[in-house]
Amino acid sequence: MTAEFDRFEQTYEAELDDAIAFAGQEHGFYVDAKARRLVDLARRRVAATRPRALDVGCGVGLTDARLVPHVGELHGVDVSAGMVERARAANPQARYEVYDGARLPYGDGEFDLAFAICVLHHVDPAGRRPLLAEMARVTKPDGLVAVFEHNPLNPLTRRVVRSCAFDEGVELIGRRELEQLFRAASLTVADSEYLLFFPWRAEAVERRLTWLPLGAQYVVAGRPQS
Repeated sequence: MTAEFDRFEQTYEAELDDAIAFAGQEHGFYVDAKARRLVDLARRRVAATRPRALDVGCGVGLTDARLVPHVGELHGVDVSAGMVERARAANPQARYEVYDGARLPYGDGEFDLAFAICVLHHVDPAGRRPLLAEMARVTKPDGLVAVFEHNPLNPLTRRVVRSCAFDEGVELIGRRELEQLFRAASLTVADSEYLLFFPWRAEAVERRLTWLPLGAQYVVAGRPQS
């Protein structure tokens, strides 16, 4: 996976915009939507009002730019050194590390919130549960692990994945499968909902549709089991 993303170090946003162009929105619209949902989850599920947060698979730090005002401290890790350098330049308030994709470079229970946004489908299926277990390990017992993923039930999502250069050959994960992986990684599922039903901002409507398996993406969030 390291070499895969190093190839797109300078073209990541352009490749993404090219894949989603048919929907009429640039990548920033979708990044904003997921950042807002993550902030809302943290407010509802994390005791700390200014959580210490970890972005696993941070890429170039697109989401982090939106989160910095809402957290007390923000860290990020990625297997691509080039992506990490770009994230550091874009978000000097955050702290970034390159990691080996196996063990997160932090101690047990260091974070109130650990999250991964559209990362897990790039991980070999055999490595998904261990990655979630690592996210659980570095999260406090009263903290939250949140994972956003593409919804394979949505035909437009599948179209985006097929046309996105850095999604070549990936295996998407359904929401129920991800919930099972959470439990296997000793995470108790606290939230599981769909999002991004429309290519425009309609949060009041979307809040009433979170159960409907037609959103372009979904999020599963859970607590480490003590």
